[in-house]
Amino acid sequence: MTAPFVAANWKMHLTVAEAVGLAKGMRDGLAALTGATRVVCPPFTALAAVAAAFEGSGVGVGAQNMHPEASGAFTGEVSGAMVRDLCAYVIVGHSERRQLFGETDDFINRKVHAALGLGLTPIFCLGETLEQREAGRAAAVCREQLRRGLDGLDPDAVARVAVAYEPVWAIGTGRAATPDIAQEAMGGLRRELGELADAAADSMPLLYGGSVNPDNIASFVAEADIDGALVGGASLRADQFVAIAAAVAQAGAAS
Repeated sequence: MTAPFVAANWKMHLTVAEAVGLAKGMRDGLAALTGATRVVCPPFTALAAVAAAFEGSGVGVGAQNMHPEASGAFTGEVSGAMVRDLCAYVIVGHSERRQLFGETDDFINRKVHAALGLGLTPIFCLGETLEQREAGRAAAVCREQLRRGLDGLDPDAVARVAVAYEPVWAIGTGRAATPDIAQEAMGGLRRELGELADAAADSMPLLYGGSVNPDNIASFVAEADIDGALVGGASLRADQFVAIAAAVAQAGAAS
């Protein structure tokens, strides 16, 4: 059985003071959900302060990105070793990084290898665009992103990755995929992971992301291959994120 897993991606929002306030607002509610992995990913500037706000709560903290190189002349970038001092998780392959910053599957693969080498847990994102879905290529696109993003990893390493399916057409649009669409995609990903991680694929967390909110989350995590969520906009409100996390934890307890 896969343990429930829910992560918040605050993206480029919140000053340090605002981030600490939001963390404190959701701390007690998240701390009570001991049956689920709970992770909050604030901006780099707030990582240390948010980690301190959640200290002792059982809530993990993650970075939103990292560079694959350990150090060097990469102005404005942050290495995995730098974020490892502050957190245990890191988001890689998010569609915004792919689309807005030109990150390729090969570059993302380097990040996955670097993160795992440092003991970080990658939250590896993938998903198709609306054009790709309407062309009937959704499954093939997701399969290619998964295979290329995890290329070169042995089964034990693959099993240490959390995979987030985020259809690009549903991110920040208010247009969530239906549970049936998400399950079809994520069931396919689970089968692909079975070839990469053997039996460990059955216990790897698969997260859905894309306009997740407290009203629709229960219908997603009721599906067989959806173990939780990567939450964007709704995670900027403490009450909404705690409600989503509670629904994820409840579904996990019932399975």
